[in-house]
Amino acid sequence: MKRILASEFLFQLFALLLSLIVVHTFYVAVVTPNADAVARAAQERVAAGDTSARPPSVWVILKDYEQESCVVLMFWCIAIMGYKGAMLRREKQLLERPLVQVPGGTSILPEDAREYLRPIQALPAEARRALLPRALITGLQRFAATHSIQDAAASIREVCETEGERLDSELSMIRYIGWAIPSIGFIGTVRGIGMALTQAHRAVEGDITGVTDALGVAFNSTFVALVISILLMFLMHQLQLQQERLVLEAQAYCDDRLLGHLKVTREG
Repeated sequence: MKRILASEFLFQLFALLLSLIVVHTFYVAVVTPNADAVARAAQERVAAGDTSARPPSVWVILKDYEQESCVVLMFWCIAIMGYKGAMLRREKQLLERPLVQVPGGTSILPEDAREYLRPIQALPAEARRALLPRALITGLQRFAATHSIQDAAASIREVCETEGERLDSELSMIRYIGWAIPSIGFIGTVRGIGMALTQAHRAVEGDITGVTDALGVAFNSTFVALVISILLMFLMHQLQLQQERLVLEAQAYCDDRLLGHLKVTREG
């Protein structure tokens, strides 16, 4: 488990660095030059007396530091969710495998539990760490030790519940990013309003260019942050739904393929 956590941490760190490099390069090469070109074109139109309204440019909406930070966090969060989604997909593939093969009409007695444990324990180490093999191993070992079907069922349920809590706790970084993005947008709003206030004296003199640009920073940063937040919350809830389904399907697998075949002989 420590090795898995270490590899996941390294992946998250690498994903953050890669997202930062790629997004910043895209901003330097594409977003900023295009936003500057749009701003120059707007100034030229105003100088020529053209005051007609034009639709907002996506480059201008994205051009500020807060929007860039939100985009970096968005791709980082998507990478983390993609990593977790790939792990879930590998675990769900185990649900399609007959890890416990019980011939029709036969039952598993406590003394037979070790025989059914061997194929599961022979799985690769990575597969054994998955939820379903751990639940099956725990249930068979408890059944062999206690000769109680109720104890085996309780141990399987405990493993599934613990795994569900672990999966939910590992979403904390995604939840933090989902909280941080609107906060960064609000920082842009505060910065833009502050810039607008410093340009108030020029607006009184008739030059409102500085005020409008500053208010654009305020509104654009909030707009981008909220749109990204809506997208990430949708993806996070889809991931959480898949995690919950994995736990429920693993428990149903154990009930159907294992617990339903357990039998305790009663000595008279």
